[in-house]
Amino acid sequence: MKKIEAIIRTEKFSEVKRALQEIGVLFFTYWDVTGVGNETLGHVYRGVAYNTADIPRRMLSLVVQEDNLDLTVEVLLSAAYTGKIGDGKLFISTIDEAYRIRTKESGIKSLL
Repeated sequence: MKKIEAIIRTEKFSEVKRALQEIGVLFFTYWDVTGVGNETLGHVYRGVAYNTADIPRRMLSLVVQEDNLDLTVEVLLSAAYTGKIGDGKLFISTIDEAYRIRTKESGIKSLL
């Protein structure tokens, strides 16, 4: 099993969610986060300087079977893409074990 953590633009969330559902990823966790990145660190509008160093994003966390990893990554990269700085990041790590608390099922069965 693999865990994918995706940090994406907040405005791309609906598109990403829909794309994941289309490939059968029906469960994931998400939350709003704030980060610092390579985007513009300051902006002046009508003579007033605004600090834009804190960048609002949405973070998704999902666990998939290794067989579904490549497709899931491809869908995330495609749906979250704008081509501009700040599109986000994907991090992939290995999950040694997973359990469904209600049934005590483990492994792949806990994801289904």
